[in-house]
Amino acid sequence: MASRLTVVQVLPALDSGGVEKGTLEVGKYLVDHGHRSIVISSGGRMVAQLEREGSEHVAWPVGAKRLTTLFYIRKVRELMVREKPDILHLRSRLPAWIGYRAWMGLPVANRPHLVTTVHGPYTPGHYSSVMVRGERVIAISGMIREYILKNYPSVDPGIIRMIPRGVDPQAYPHGYRPPAEWLMQWRAQFPQLDGKYVITLPARLTRWKGQEDFIRAIGGLKRRGLPVHGVLVGDAHPRKQYFADELRAQVIAAGLEGNVTFTGHRNDVKEIMAVSDVVLSLSLDPEAFGRVSLEALTLGKPVAGYDHGGVAEQLAAVFPDGRVPVGDVAALEAKLAQWYAMRPTVPDSNPFTLERMLRSTLEVYRELAG
Repeated sequence: MASRLTVVQVLPALDSGGVEKGTLEVGKYLVDHGHRSIVISSGGRMVAQLEREGSEHVAWPVGAKRLTTLFYIRKVRELMVREKPDILHLRSRLPAWIGYRAWMGLPVANRPHLVTTVHGPYTPGHYSSVMVRGERVIAISGMIREYILKNYPSVDPGIIRMIPRGVDPQAYPHGYRPPAEWLMQWRAQFPQLDGKYVITLPARLTRWKGQEDFIRAIGGLKRRGLPVHGVLVGDAHPRKQYFADELRAQVIAAGLEGNVTFTGHRNDVKEIMAVSDVVLSLSLDPEAFGRVSLEALTLGKPVAGYDHGGVAEQLAAVFPDGRVPVGDVAALEAKLAQWYAMRPTVPDSNPFTLERMLRSTLEVYRELAG
């Protein structure tokens, strides 16, 4: 058996989100394979699950944007001296600087190996450059690999490992049907969806996620005489409530009050996608990966998405018919009308699995640790 590794992952907090979910998944995989997992973050609602799955959590606010955060450079360094990790894995910019400075302060012979993951196309510059300073740099999609090579030409392409994010097909089974009790509650809460062509956009309510294009497409389908109903799953950031109000005003102005439902924040997005006819990804800026679109495809749901970024990579590999030119609402509308007439079939397997992502990540750790 390969020697036991100790891996320290560093990120701002463990409340919600793709980076956080990936950290938990890697932690559980390490423990399940006989390794030791330590996570440094300020804490949050996901800590209980992290610890239940066998990782150790160190509650330090390494992502807090204040001067006192620099104090944690010494604390992280002391932790590395004490615990002697094999790998230090940095996942977000401010905590990465804390971890990187702590790592640089150790004698070269006593440093763990350094891994960074570039989770998004950060604004290029010195502050973001910490994310490409690892001995291995993980890119979560082809788009991110290109971003690194374009913006940081000094990075050796040989140290970049492209590891797309992944979904567990057992957690998102193809053809999944929600339990009867959930279906009963859903129909009671949203009876207006019954018997309709349900098109869902799961995304935070923010301008770049494409809800305005969504409303226009629903309006076009209604004018074609289709029994369409659009579902917007997600809420706005407390400081962006005005945008949610704008969207509701657009729905009313277009006469679509009976055709568009705002659900607000939901913890049952999987079930909502499973009872939808189509799931959309309409981000106007390219997604670094796009986990929700992959979850929908894994469930066997047709996904129509703007053809850029990580979502384009998924669609090209799994469901090419779902690609739509960015911002082309007429093309989106035509595709959705075509799918209403003849429902497309989504393949029941795809290369973007959680197991593949986790195995590849552990291979990077082992490659460095020898």
